[in-house]
Amino acid sequence: MNTSIKTFFDNETNNATHVVFDENAKSCAVIDSVLNFDFAAGKTSTEAADAVIDFIGGAELTVEWILETHIHADHLTAAAHLKDRLGGKTGIGAGVVDVQKTFSQIYGLGDEFTPDGSQFDHLFADGESFKIGDLDARVIHTPGHTPACATYVIGDAAFTGDTFFMPDSGTARCDFPGGSADDLYSSLQKILDLPPETRLFLNHDYGCGGSRDCSWETTVAEQRDANIHVGAGKPAEEFIEMRTGRDATLSMPRLVLPAIQVNMRAGQMPPPDADGNRFLKIPLNAF
Repeated sequence: MNTSIKTFFDNETNNATHVVFDENAKSCAVIDSVLNFDFAAGKTSTEAADAVIDFIGGAELTVEWILETHIHADHLTAAAHLKDRLGGKTGIGAGVVDVQKTFSQIYGLGDEFTPDGSQFDHLFADGESFKIGDLDARVIHTPGHTPACATYVIGDAAFTGDTFFMPDSGTARCDFPGGSADDLYSSLQKILDLPPETRLFLNHDYGCGGSRDCSWETTVAEQRDANIHVGAGKPAEEFIEMRTGRDATLSMPRLVLPAIQVNMRAGQMPPPDADGNRFLKIPLNAF
């Protein structure tokens, strides 16, 4: 069954949000949404998410799932806003618990936060199947970039998060806490084992440094043949050496510190203080 997909690209974060829907059943899932955040002003807004909401309302779709491919470090999720406006269940891979345990210590959250995944409505096990209307979907755990990374295979498409970039841009970094180049190589092979015609929808693209327009759709066959980091049968040892060396040169994403503490709460902000004010923490010298 061909999967219907509408993508919204946020130029501010270079993030692609995908709405996956069954046109007959009028059911949909939203994958990797964006909450706009002005870091300098400490201000959130919902323009990107509201464009998704307008599309879903205009198409008369019912939201069944609000999915995250992982705990993002480069943008805040709008999952809580979408759930409040549209309903549906939030879901993420079960590895999120490992991410929460690590970062609840980094942020010094103490009893304020329980790192058990209960902030999400559902934690997907590896190989678990689910439905979006009449569309068959299943989950492949694809850790490496983070322990929580999951790929959603829905009909003839797979949503790989940050695990793959476009073939000319390669693959995800692995130097965040819990990341592993060895694990990433194994996860990439799981995706490359899908049928060659499978459409792959990615979470980010940066236009390969400005040499082309941003894009977010490729295929398993294209990645097998042409991915600059792992294509053409590149062996694990070569990939791990490349990935580890490259990661050592990368700076932290601009929004990593505010993003993770919101995203591991499924888009909810930290609890308010006695005066009703909410604050994000900036841990010093954590990375």
